[in-house]
Amino acid sequence: MASLLRAAVTWGLFPWRGYCSRGTQGKLSTDFVETLKAVVGSPHVSTAASVLEQHGHDESMHRCQPPDVVVWPQNVEQVSQLAALCYGQNVPIIPFGTGTGLEGGVCAVQGGVCINLTHMDRILELNPEDFSVVVEPGVTRKALNTYVRDSGLWFPVDPGADASLCGMAATGASGTNTVRYGTMRDNVLNLEVVLPGGRLLHTAGQSRHFRVQAAVDSTIHILQAAVPVARIEFLDDVMMDACNKYSNLNCSVAPTLFLEFHGSEQALAEQLQRTEEIALYNGASHFSWAKEAEQRSQLWAARHNAWYAILALRPGCKGYATDVCVPISRLPEILVQTKEDLKASGITGAIVGHVGDGNFHCLLLVDPEDADEIHRVKAFAHQLGRRALALRGTCTGEHGIGLGKRQLLQEEVGTVGMETMWQLKATLDPRGLMNPGKML
Repeated sequence: MASLLRAAVTWGLFPWRGYCSRGTQGKLSTDFVETLKAVVGSPHVSTAASVLEQHGHDESMHRCQPPDVVVWPQNVEQVSQLAALCYGQNVPIIPFGTGTGLEGGVCAVQGGVCINLTHMDRILELNPEDFSVVVEPGVTRKALNTYVRDSGLWFPVDPGADASLCGMAATGASGTNTVRYGTMRDNVLNLEVVLPGGRLLHTAGQSRHFRVQAAVDSTIHILQAAVPVARIEFLDDVMMDACNKYSNLNCSVAPTLFLEFHGSEQALAEQLQRTEEIALYNGASHFSWAKEAEQRSQLWAARHNAWYAILALRPGCKGYATDVCVPISRLPEILVQTKEDLKASGITGAIVGHVGDGNFHCLLLVDPEDADEIHRVKAFAHQLGRRALALRGTCTGEHGIGLGKRQLLQEEVGTVGMETMWQLKATLDPRGLMNPGKML
């Protein structure tokens, strides 16, 4: 399950106790668990309740649904053996990276075996001349960048969380560098995949998805003017206020663009001048440039902590993140309407966006004990998803489908699209044991 990645040009906060449900899980036999231990070794198998609970949820609001056993394979051969064993005994298989997902994708809806990939964290091969690196699935983006730093290269996909590369590939992660360097789809060249039954498949990566622009008119015009922006992020006034409080900043509480530029001193001066002209034309009121590395790091750290900053506004609540993505010309329209809908709904929430690829998120706060509020949050999210679809966008720019967007996916791809995916699923997983209970 190693991934071949191409570097870019420059190379519970919530108390889960009592929130865990066994669902429809069945107890695995002692003999089966012993067979798992024979594959990976006894120290790498656990049925401890606390371990199962830890692996039954991610950082989303979805209820914890633990597996029956957790295993930590050390190599792809062990993963292959585990897949063959589970599939032969009709036991569900759920992969687990770092648990930082936001859609409940790791929930063991039907119990089964959770394959934790964090012990497969080796970087197998670095090829600076080819701008490529071969990694195991448990490598995280920060670990990879630490490893390649001395070579002058870097891996640019930066969704905020220090996610595993396998998880980022699974959801097609985006991030703060997307406008210049693309998403995971643009940076993954090849995957070694363990199929149901244990067979290995090597496949080429997918082509780049449709290109979209930014979150406000200023950003659209900046990109249209071919200003080479390295990073661009949008934060609304609520998000800026939360970041100020959480990260001890003193930024204006107003809709804000975070931009970063790379280049020579002369090139940077030209880029900044052109950007200011465009922003002023669109009504910008204040500029603040951070040139020192420490200042830049502080600002981006605040953006990366946006999820926790918004959670801090209502301690004890869970977060619900929307994840729509729309084409270039429709982004200002949907942002303005979404902001109005958010105010009218009475829901506490903020808007942030990796707007370089048209992807933005509403970070909504919900009391898990308030049924009415949960209903309103879900209704808001589905309305937003349908509005994105009406604008020829997608219901998910990077988080994936998981448990929360199954209906929206059907609306997005239509009957023929769903039938095609089901046919592919049936070919690869005829017994329906690979992470069951989700869309496919």
